[in-house]
Amino acid sequence: MSIFLEVLHLAFSVTFFLPFGFVNIITKAQKAFEFKYSWKEFFIMANRIMLNQTSYHGAGAIQEIANEAKAHGFKKAFVCSDPDLVKFKVTAKVTDILTANGLDYELYSDIKANPTIQNVQHGVEAFKASGADYLIAIGGGSSMDTAKAIGIIINNPEFADVRSLEGVAPTKKHAVFTIAVPTTAGTAAEVTINYVITDVEKKRKFVCVDTNDIPEIAVVDPDMMSSMPKGLTAATGMDALTHAIEGYITKGHCTISDMFHLEAIKLISENLRGAVQNTPEGREGMALGQYIAGMGFSNVGLGIVHSMAHGLSALYDTPHGVACAILLPVGLEYNKTVAGERYRAVGKAMGVKGIDEMNDAQAADATIAAVKQLSADVGIPANLNGILKEEDIQFLAESAFADACRPGNPRDTSVEEIVELYKSQL
Repeated sequence: MSIFLEVLHLAFSVTFFLPFGFVNIITKAQKAFEFKYSWKEFFIMANRIMLNQTSYHGAGAIQEIANEAKAHGFKKAFVCSDPDLVKFKVTAKVTDILTANGLDYELYSDIKANPTIQNVQHGVEAFKASGADYLIAIGGGSSMDTAKAIGIIINNPEFADVRSLEGVAPTKKHAVFTIAVPTTAGTAAEVTINYVITDVEKKRKFVCVDTNDIPEIAVVDPDMMSSMPKGLTAATGMDALTHAIEGYITKGHCTISDMFHLEAIKLISENLRGAVQNTPEGREGMALGQYIAGMGFSNVGLGIVHSMAHGLSALYDTPHGVACAILLPVGLEYNKTVAGERYRAVGKAMGVKGIDEMNDAQAADATIAAVKQLSADVGIPANLNGILKEEDIQFLAESAFADACRPGNPRDTSVEEIVELYKSQL
């Protein structure tokens, strides 16, 4: 039997190695066959990239929202935005444009920082009652993720329980037409094919990955981010850096995603400190950097930093970016033995001096030190003291291992090893 036929015989299963858009569709021989041939001989890979149909970038970009709504003939927007953005008149920057252009809308703001199943279900009912024909999501990950889930369920009502959307749900129709307007420079939810919902009853977050949820239009306007407080700017910015670094070292990375991620790392490293100080240059650089990171990681996946961070947000309501920032050096140390040779490029993008003269081990350590320094410079805590409770570690580790981001980690892991990683942060 030929090698090709043996592969088909032994591995007639297509594993969506990472359930993300750069769909690394991999056919792989079983372990029993690997002793004879290199595993690389058995990979048949097709890379697919999913991005918005249209994206607008730069100060004043929100003016294009009315033009797009009119061009598509929409009559009424269902605007999803969280209560704080409504309170501080950030949402009004967009709704005032709609009003000035004679465009009707209904506002939905029953959205928590870590959006819940109930937030989504209430939103679905409100959308149905509103008579709206398109969505505008204004906010960070919470507003975006809520809008994505609402849009999916409206057009795929068989998933109304929300829980059945976890992982890669077999939705048939694209979500309601969505214009996404980020107000934070971090989640890049405006360009990704994934969203995260909190199951309060089960005390966990679950990741939903669906090419049908990507917004048709992204409007990335740094002026929409200028009112972010320092702490939120720092946390969301470190989330963006985590996206870029984890995306760069994930198992599913490829040449195109590498290009996105390295440029994102460079932009974020150069601009996050300035964004925290609310400089126009910093805000603009972060707005672009986080979006480019999203172009990458959405299509190749992440790793255990995100899978571990999700549990902290679900259990303690820890801001996702803070959890990621604290755990990023932990994940980098853990993955150093299998992905350390890729850290040099990360460090170079971060501006680590003299890294070309270092050996691989030195370059990896210098890169991790640069990550820690950036995190400290923007005021992120160094560990999980005061957040993590020892009695919760086993549950958190089990949740992290089951998380959709974990399989993309460059180093294969286990619940027991994740337990030790959490313990190292006490």
